Amino acid sequence: MSHTPRKVTEIIEPQYVIEGADVLLRRSFGPSRANPFDPFLLFDHFAFNNPIEGPIVGFPNHPHRGIETVTYMLEGNVRHRDSLGNTGVIGPGAVQWMTSGRGIMHEELPKRGPNGRVNGFQLWVNLPAAQKMSPPRYQEFSAGEIVEIEQPSITTRLVAGDFAGKTGLTTDIAAQPLYMDVILEPGSEFHHDIPRGHTAIAYVFEGAALFGVDDNNDGEFVDAVKMVVLGDGDSLRVQTGASKHVRFMLIAGQPFGEPVVPYGPFVMNTEAEIRQVFEDIRNGTFAKEPV
Repeated sequence: MSHTPRKVTEIIEPQYVIEGADVLLRRSFGPSRANPFDPFLLFDHFAFNNPIEGPIVGFPNHPHRGIETVTYMLEGNVRHRDSLGNTGVIGPGAVQWMTSGRGIMHEELPKRGPNGRVNGFQLWVNLPAAQKMSPPRYQEFSAGEIVEIEQPSITTRLVAGDFAGKTGLTTDIAAQPLYMDVILEPGSEFHHDIPRGHTAIAYVFEGAALFGVDDNNDGEFVDAVKMVVLGDGDSLRVQTGASKHVRFMLIAGQPFGEPVVPYGPFVMNTEAEIRQVFEDIRNGTFAKEPV
């Protein structure tokens, strides 16, 4: 069976943004009505890594509805607590997949690691209309629980989806996502089949490689730090040169093809549903169990 290679269609230069209480982030894309990366709404890379910036306040108590927020840490940690009474710490190598559903109030407080850095990512995944008002839930996995796959010249950490006969622990996500951390040594090749029609992007945060390599061994050279947008097809190949490794997050999922109306931390399908969020906050029913 012949494969159609996924070629690079765009390279995005992340832009610095400030969110929460003075948290500096590199943002590749954020929520928009155009929704070009359906089912993915936002991708942020923690970027406040200068210790003279002083203490980090983080993201004080704030609401979410209609989305899933995925936090994956590399260095430092994020302490969290929410309106359901959940508390915890997402440490280096750990992941939290939070389905906000009909509503949750939570706070996230990043803390530097021993070398003064906080390094990690937040991905927002949309929920289909039928699940926007579902009960909130968490899937949280420590560094030691994440599925890690060692192959010659390739190390992968699988947060969600399937790779090399293994399946990530995150389950029951409508977008059927693939979310994995890939380290490719110099002079090697990564290959993975991604279902045709699924959105696929890769965030390159260390090193450099050729992405979208085809049967003629032609590809697009991409160096860190960039977001790579991949066209449709069913096969992705990445090759490193003789002298540089590459590390990237590979993200893919099934688009929902539904209209989206984003407003801050809420992403719904209609303006009326956004108005309802504020009505629920005003009357005290947001993030409460329905009677």
